[in-house]
Amino acid sequence: MKSVIRTAAGGPEVLRLVERPVPEPGPGEVRVRVHVSGVNPTDWRSRRRALPQGMHEQVPHQDGAGVIDAVGPQVDPARVGQRVWLWEAAWERPWGTAQQYTLVPDRHAVALPDHAPFELGASLGIPALTAHRALTVHDGGPGRIARDSLRGVTVLVAGGAGAVGNAAIQLARWAGARVVTTVSNPAKAALARAAGAHEAVDYRTRDAAAEILAFAPEGVDIVVEVAPGANASLDIAVAAPGAVVAYYSGGEGEQLTVPVLSSLSANLRWQSVFVYTVPPVAKQHAVADVAAAVEAGALRVGAEAGLPLHRFTLDRIADAHTALEQGLVGKVLLDVP
Repeated sequence: MKSVIRTAAGGPEVLRLVERPVPEPGPGEVRVRVHVSGVNPTDWRSRRRALPQGMHEQVPHQDGAGVIDAVGPQVDPARVGQRVWLWEAAWERPWGTAQQYTLVPDRHAVALPDHAPFELGASLGIPALTAHRALTVHDGGPGRIARDSLRGVTVLVAGGAGAVGNAAIQLARWAGARVVTTVSNPAKAALARAAGAHEAVDYRTRDAAAEILAFAPEGVDIVVEVAPGANASLDIAVAAPGAVVAYYSGGEGEQLTVPVLSSLSANLRWQSVFVYTVPPVAKQHAVADVAAAVEAGALRVGAEAGLPLHRFTLDRIADAHTALEQGLVGKVLLDVP
């Protein structure tokens, strides 16, 4: 089978297309014929780091979608032939989704309804599970995402044109929240509105705090934050009492400085979200809720859903990584032959 591997840390040039034997699933594993592999910022960032201890090579990419074609012991044989989406395929494992066949633990392969295309399945994983966690850490909140579970809640999504921002907008809207987002230009504002945002504020040309407070005079309850260091002042200015700022990213060396007294008096909470290591129960809920949203048709991809697709072939994985690393807006996917 065709596989992409890396044996060292570095730039896109460390990714090599090779031939490998088709693997056999072990106990508790399924083998998936990958149709589409999803590329996330975490993939190129991890590519820059050394391989996990004990591995001499690794296939990249956490997310993907395809069809189960074999199962190992302790897995229901009826799963063979099932369409699935994959999450955290390569987390501390050698088998990512940038290859024709991959192995994952049974629970990491989630049923994908017939009405959901593989490109949607390959776009879930990291972005949707991260968005779910950010939307469910609010004090007194339901802890789950379902239809109308966030009714009466106002959500601010920083960077609504990104993959996590797009998933957060769609999930929040499905849950009944009012959603405002910040963007850096009119094209991104159009994408955020296509995803379902009620309001998109261009922070480079408008007074973002004034515009957000005009939309939500009592402040926002949840902030899904991509740049906590840069946006801390804005988040504090627009946060409702008891709000949570759930941040899931940041630049190299970025520092978060929080004014103590203003945060203290408002009972604000700053919550980091690193999807790989969230509590197991939270991860279980996230997978189940995202699957329910897909079943309900609440999660979509494509320009009409605010997330343009950029497709590359497996042999152009280096180009895919480069494009994403350089800030390409939308979802980068690899079509696996």
